[in-house]
Amino acid sequence: MYTILTASALVSFVLTVIFARIFIPVLKSVKMGQKILDIGPRWHKSKEGTPTMGGLFFIAATAFPLVFCAAVQKDVTFVIHYIFILLNGLIGFIDDYTKFFKKQNKGLSASQKLVLQFASAAAYVLALRLDGSISTVVKLPFTGTQADLGILFYLLLIVGIVFTVNSTNLTDGIDGLCASITAVVMIFLTVLCLKSGNAECLYLCGAMIGGMLGFLVYNFHPARVFMGDTGSLFIGGAVSAAAIMLDIPLILVFVGIMYYVESFSVIIQVTSYKLTKKRVFKMSPIHHHFEMCGWNEVKIVFVFSLVTAVFSLIGCFGFIGNI
Repeated sequence: MYTILTASALVSFVLTVIFARIFIPVLKSVKMGQKILDIGPRWHKSKEGTPTMGGLFFIAATAFPLVFCAAVQKDVTFVIHYIFILLNGLIGFIDDYTKFFKKQNKGLSASQKLVLQFASAAAYVLALRLDGSISTVVKLPFTGTQADLGILFYLLLIVGIVFTVNSTNLTDGIDGLCASITAVVMIFLTVLCLKSGNAECLYLCGAMIGGMLGFLVYNFHPARVFMGDTGSLFIGGAVSAAAIMLDIPLILVFVGIMYYVESFSVIIQVTSYKLTKKRVFKMSPIHHHFEMCGWNEVKIVFVFSLVTAVFSLIGCFGFIGNI
């Protein structure tokens, strides 16, 4: 098991660094640069023109251990998981390509993106149900007990997946934040993989750890490349799939805490402004609020990653005896 983890992480790390080194100049040459919206933080204007769609680097890099896993394990269920993860990356790619092609920072509309995300999540859950690899029984943390939610489980799972994927997207707003948090998330999920003996999930977690660390070589502040929606939606799919592969989707409540804080900060901000014309935060998502409070990007990344680690540790203790 440790060989699988080490090999997956190492291959993904090395290839991500190599791909980034080769293709960042290519992205610059074709002017595939990020455009910063006027409503965004004014100090982010200096980042305009930084190459985006860098998520392709770790998507391509992680493909090597993950395709190898599919070939060796010959597990149809793993293929279903991986196709779903790639579909999320594809949705992000379409969004990024649309932004680049139209030379604006809008891409797909919110409704278009949601339709595609719900369709992919529903197809994913249906495929797993037909494969017999998921049931309506949910494992509960800390109690060692289970609850059968019946058909409601499938609806909640689809909504939860889409919410998680979009939350990871919102987290990708400052240098190194999404990749750092995700590396922490995958490290703790790796512990549960080792405890459960789930080799397929271990391939995924190892590959994602290596891919995130490799990407951080070029994405940590000051970033030389951004992952774009291509990368952040792929990450959301991977985190969701890992939790489902471990048969503990509720672990997302713990490991995904900072993803969800980002989302809820936006929901609270928009709701408050619509109802009262007042803002709760200086800016949302909440990482921008802390920027406006004087925190630098490195501090935000460190604190958010630390909070993720604490809640992930709590989550591991909650589920370690129930996997």
